[in-house]
Amino acid sequence: MGEQPEREPSENRPADNAVGSQPRFWEAQLEAARRGSLAWGLAAFFIGYGGYYLFGLVLTAVQPGRSGFDPAAPPNTGPLLLLAFAPNILLGLVPAVFSWWRGRGLRADFGIVPKRRDFKVGVLCGLAALIGSLLLSLVITAISGPPPETDLSRLMQGERTFWLFLFALFAFLGAPLTEELLMRGALWGALEHYRIPRYAILILTTMIFALIHQEVWRTPVLFVGGLAIGAARMITGRVATSMIAHATNNFLPALLLFAVAR
Repeated sequence: MGEQPEREPSENRPADNAVGSQPRFWEAQLEAARRGSLAWGLAAFFIGYGGYYLFGLVLTAVQPGRSGFDPAAPPNTGPLLLLAFAPNILLGLVPAVFSWWRGRGLRADFGIVPKRRDFKVGVLCGLAALIGSLLLSLVITAISGPPPETDLSRLMQGERTFWLFLFALFAFLGAPLTEELLMRGALWGALEHYRIPRYAILILTTMIFALIHQEVWRTPVLFVGGLAIGAARMITGRVATSMIAHATNNFLPALLLFAVAR
């Protein structure tokens, strides 16, 4: 009788691992293997956030309100609402440029095109982020009082126009796209390249996600929400999932702005 073909080692057989000791992580591992190296992700992250920060400083320096601006009688603030989000665009634009230049494109590098499973996982994680954030916000408010007023909230006072509607639309769809490309795309992919453990990546990217918003009162709230959003990315290995989770988390605040902008 002929010799039986030698079986491949178990680590080389996806079907065995898919039902083996770590089935929860096999999907993300397959995505990482297909993606290849994102060593350039660190450069994309630092350049993207650096541009965001510098752009924000420039807008802060030139915006009205530093001398003689009365929040009770603001000027035409509609365009300023959208301008407040302009630096945010750089967060996603820089990783996208790096992906086209050094990588294999957004679909291959980040998994930006959602699959059916991404919607299920993303919505569930987004709801967990929303509920956790709301509960923690209530606790913090009960202990330390309401959050302090920000420049952005002052700009929104009295604004009931189409501009506010566009602002809410960007908060719902635009910010999840740009922020996830930077945090759970470029930075997460770079840390994966350097073989950082997945849970360490989840905690580290969530901490940075909370801190880059530069809102002290909301930092714990953003951390709790960011954990659930990051979990979506960790489960599937695709940024599309965390984008859906992020948009789900932002849905209720955006909906309230939609109602105000009627």
